[in-house]
This record gives sequence, C-alpha cells and structure tokens, in this order.
Amino acid sequence: MSIQVARLVREFLYNGMQFADPGPAFSPDDVRDLYSAQYPELTTAAVDGPTVNGDIASYTFQRAAGAKG
Repeated sequence: MSIQVARLVREFLYNGMQFADPGPAFSPDDVRDLYSAQYPELTTAAVDGPTVNGDIASYTFQRAAGAKG
C-alpha cells in the first residue's frame, strides 16, 4: 500500500465571485487583505473554511456588516 499525496487547490469566494489564489505563501487572511483594496467591504469580513470538495479547498469571505449575532 502506498501513500498518495494530492495537492489541494484553494479558491476564495465572496458574494458570487471567485478570486484567484495569489499563492501558497499567502494565508487566507492575507488573501482577504489583498483583495480588500478592490473590495473595501472585505476589510471587516471573516474567513470561513476551508470546505474541501475533492481536491479543492474553498474559503468563503463572510461580510461582517449587516450580520446579526
């Protein structure tokens, strides 16, 4: 029996949009900060995930403004 190593591909989702992964050196919080220059509402967003489906790890940015609780 041999061990197989599969590389996970990361995807970042927000409000129906998918953002490109800038690279493995960036943490999910770093990716959020990078894209907050174009999408200011991401500044206070929480990172949810990863949700793994096959070889894709999905991170979702959850907007903090307007969320109750």
